[in-house]
Amino acid sequence: MRWLYLKQAVRAMASLVREEAGVQGAVGVAAASGVAGALSGPGAILTPFYDPERSYEENFAQGPFGLLAEPPPARAAGVARHSFLGHKVDTPFGVPAGPLLNGKFVQAALRWGFDIPVYKTVRTRRYACHAWPNVLAVQVEGDLDVGRRLVAGHTYSEPLSITNSFGVPSYDPEFWQPDMAEAARAAGPGQMVVGSFQGTLPEDGSVAAYIADFAAGARLVKETGVHAIEVNLSCPNEGTDKLLCFDAARSRAVVEAIKAEIGAVPLTIKMAYFRPDEDDRRLREFLREVGGAVEGIAAINTVSAEIVDEHGAQALPGEGRLRSGVCGEAIRWAGLEMAGRLRRLREQLGQSFAIVGVGGVGRAADFDAYRRAGADAVMSATAAMWNPRLALEVKEQAHEL
Repeated sequence: MRWLYLKQAVRAMASLVREEAGVQGAVGVAAASGVAGALSGPGAILTPFYDPERSYEENFAQGPFGLLAEPPPARAAGVARHSFLGHKVDTPFGVPAGPLLNGKFVQAALRWGFDIPVYKTVRTRRYACHAWPNVLAVQVEGDLDVGRRLVAGHTYSEPLSITNSFGVPSYDPEFWQPDMAEAARAAGPGQMVVGSFQGTLPEDGSVAAYIADFAAGARLVKETGVHAIEVNLSCPNEGTDKLLCFDAARSRAVVEAIKAEIGAVPLTIKMAYFRPDEDDRRLREFLREVGGAVEGIAAINTVSAEIVDEHGAQALPGEGRLRSGVCGEAIRWAGLEMAGRLRRLREQLGQSFAIVGVGGVGRAADFDAYRRAGADAVMSATAAMWNPRLALEVKEQAHEL
């Protein structure tokens, strides 16, 4: 019944996308373009489990693709020797909110050894996805500085960095609540599932209604029985650079409203990269407001950049999409830096939140680097999409376990 509902919802979502974006047949355009999502390079996984050639709706209904959809190789049962947010896990490694679109993706990630998968961010109501394309390759020489202009295209190669622009779409709770609950029940020994959500700003801009929507979303996610909840305070892809995590006072109000709903369920917040300033004043202020009220902080989401095509025109169609979040290898420096700064400030402020390191994790050595920087857990999105073996490689090759 739930997947019959999904078929109907996919059709409705696709229609809503076309209405809002003013384009017809976005899915057909994607399929006809011959976009190759394959990663070039020796030993590369040819098919990412989220296929950039297809629309979001197609990926949601038909994915995951590639190796993640296949049975994993046989391996010995893990030993849950690590503690994360009060739960025992085999390996403190997972996939952050983003590429695991629904329960099918989450359950596949669990089977492939990602012991802390995060169910993609949901809302209290249906919300349309941006028009296709939603994922493009970007070529970055070295580390990505904040605010750069990048040329994007459809050729994916190593070192792998991409831009993603979805707008945090969501299906109705009637679909995602039972789907998320089923995914949480699929976690085996030494595994846990995190449910991610965010509030939706009402058309009239009411702050009270905005905070109330966060509280309602938290209650809906808690009802699914996930092991922990993550609230997204950092998405830069909704046509604004005014990220909630840059407003410390409002972030505190949101967190307080959420905690009043979820009680003892562990709460993590997903935040953006904070540019360093004198004595880390802004980040220190943010942590003073919310660091003592949450059990975990995940950093970073993406690094924002201006995304153009080879002719210098806006690469992602639609208003408010000239700038988009970049993830992958080019932002590893920012994630590592934030992990170190969070650890230092956590000690200085006498706080105890767990640090989740995210950004540019593509190999076991990157997992080790994040752990040494101060991360209690580490997650990979971009590299994991193209290499579902990554969790097994971390289990076999990482030293900081």
